[in-house]
Amino acid sequence: MHAAPRVSPSVFVGCLLLSAPVFGYLGDRHSRKVTLSLGILLWSGAGLSGSFISPRYSWLFFLSRGVVGTGTASYSTTAPTVLGDLFVRDQRTRVLAIFYICIPVGSGLGYVLGSAVTELTGNWRWALRIMPCLEAVALILLIVLVPDPPRGAAEKQGVVTIGGPRSTWCEDVRYLGRNWSFVGSTLGVTAMAFVTGALGFWAPKFLFEARVVHGLQLPCFREPCNSQDSLIFGVLTVVTGLVGVILGAEASRRYKKVNPRAEPLICAASLLTAAPCLYLALILAPTTLLASYVFLALGELLLSCNWAVVTDILLSVVVPRCRGTAGALQITVGHILGDAGSPYLTGLISSALRAVRPDSYLQRFLSLQQSFLCCAFVIALGGGCFLLTALHLERDQAQAQRFLPTGIPDSKDAHSEAMESQCLLPSTGASPEDP
Repeated sequence: MHAAPRVSPSVFVGCLLLSAPVFGYLGDRHSRKVTLSLGILLWSGAGLSGSFISPRYSWLFFLSRGVVGTGTASYSTTAPTVLGDLFVRDQRTRVLAIFYICIPVGSGLGYVLGSAVTELTGNWRWALRIMPCLEAVALILLIVLVPDPPRGAAEKQGVVTIGGPRSTWCEDVRYLGRNWSFVGSTLGVTAMAFVTGALGFWAPKFLFEARVVHGLQLPCFREPCNSQDSLIFGVLTVVTGLVGVILGAEASRRYKKVNPRAEPLICAASLLTAAPCLYLALILAPTTLLASYVFLALGELLLSCNWAVVTDILLSVVVPRCRGTAGALQITVGHILGDAGSPYLTGLISSALRAVRPDSYLQRFLSLQQSFLCCAFVIALGGGCFLLTALHLERDQAQAQRFLPTGIPDSKDAHSEAMESQCLLPSTGASPEDP
């Protein structure tokens, strides 16, 4: 029996990043049900075919994982826009919360089912062969139950998006670059991804070395080090993720009734509170491990509060026909500037600090601890970006909603505004003065 090949996640993530703009473009211009169905077929077919690849052709297995990332990009960019056109206001917030809760639940169930099938059959390949059966069910449910609403249907803008010449992708990007709410929230998401990536990669090692410093664990000088810290951190991440998404969505739903800027303010407050929690988790680790775990859990909980709320912000400030592209750009920027480089940067800082210090396990731990402090700084910057979003939110929401169902602008200066937002005007098929 061959062991499962160790595939770098960069293959998956790299293909996801390259494919996200493509699926965002397709999702804004063609049938979204077809786009989602294509994504399911891609990743299920790649997963199934990967189970039959001989170890002699490992490059093909790497390629199959890349195709899985490509298929995943279709869902991450397109599915939220469908939900945005089916639901609005409080209903949209609740549905997005359920959507983002299902992501960690599905990931966890995938590990459980994959492990169970591998143990039962004695061959990891059967885990990849069972999953397409579930994905086939998802495809059937998508085709039978999920409608493909007109873009902007929830805001009663369906007529606006029908017919007429379309804006180009470059025009859409220019419009999004001038949308300060989108820019601010994207920078905030990037800060969240930066910290999440660094924590996911280095937190288990940090917790392991903290237990060594406290005398609860023998030192380990050669990888891999057998410990329960990865499992503990994983469970902590899943639990805080589930609870955080629910708390953030519910707080947003309630606070919006009294403050129209509730969503970015909640995101800013959660990140600005998470920053000192993360700082305390790092600083207290050498003295009290329990307090470090508590503050780390609080920090992860506060980080998780924003995932559904951020998508709600995007759907409210971006015109319906650009939302797929907006989601794709947010994913791409967030990964490239966030979790793609943060583990490497954290390790680089730690190595630089160790190079000028005595060679001891304590100094090794302290170097990693201090390299983590940049995460507290970055997450505070993310909170500032959401405060910037709050300043522009109402204006950008009004701009996104300024076209009536007839396609006629509802303000006297709509002509100049339409020229500023290049991706709006082509969808009407007429000049602002035409009836």
